[in-house]
Amino acid sequence: MSRTVELDLGLVVAGHGRHYLIETPEGRRLIGHPRGKKSEAVVGDRVRWQPTGAAEGVIEHLEPRRNLLFRQDAWKTKSFAANLDGLLLWFAVDPVFSESQLVRALIAAESAGIPATIVLNKTDLPGAAAQRARLAPYRAMGCELLELQLKPTPEAARAVLRPRLAGRTTLVLGPSGAGKSTLVNALVPDAQAQVGEISQALNSGRHTTTTTQWYWIDREAGTALIDSPGFQEFGLQQLEASQLVACMPDLRAHAGGCKFYNCTHRHEPGCAVIAAVERGELSTSRWRIYGDLLDELARTRW
Repeated sequence: MSRTVELDLGLVVAGHGRHYLIETPEGRRLIGHPRGKKSEAVVGDRVRWQPTGAAEGVIEHLEPRRNLLFRQDAWKTKSFAANLDGLLLWFAVDPVFSESQLVRALIAAESAGIPATIVLNKTDLPGAAAQRARLAPYRAMGCELLELQLKPTPEAARAVLRPRLAGRTTLVLGPSGAGKSTLVNALVPDAQAQVGEISQALNSGRHTTTTTQWYWIDREAGTALIDSPGFQEFGLQQLEASQLVACMPDLRAHAGGCKFYNCTHRHEPGCAVIAAVERGELSTSRWRIYGDLLDELARTRW
């Protein structure tokens, strides 16, 4: 009679190529390699593994995920992280952010069931009023919007952020120059040490700065921040065109009043969404971006 081997549980805290850094429930870290050619684990995954050496192991399978945030274009899929409690979309007054990227990230989060908070950093700079106005439609449709001045007032910013992050796993996404590195260093005192540890473990040197990484803010409380570098164009090929409105709460609120059940909300008579735009109840820019996304998804389906 064969004996069933009980596999160990681990948390993926970083990855580089086919090498992963796995943390055990006791806090020990080791290198994990996937079984076979496919490498499907992402930061935040819980995996079952078995040891193959003193500080190495093989990943046998993934535990079921609660969610997965990813983007998909016509050529490839990029997974950010799994099993998230929240998403911080981190922007700044300067450099000026792309509203299209914001919309795409919010749609991806909505489709994955991940609550998102928008952060506008550097509100002490000239131009804050203009960027605040651009974000007004998001506040109006129920998005939580935080305004911070992380660099000049780090303590005040930490006081705002810490209660929202406590006991949760949060992914932060944002463009270069918005202050994400300042955020990580403000919340994680030993962030550079953690980067160095992962770099050394994965033997990847400076390349770890181009990979998603898990930081413990408070391990005992279960408070973690995941930083994913870069914020390139956010493909949404995982969605059908018909799913777009369902992932845009402000458009969704009006779509039920359309005359036609299959209304595209672009030109049809009796469209409640278009009527709301004309009355000023819906953001023109949001409706325009919706149209661009609809065209994009339609093109890639042919």
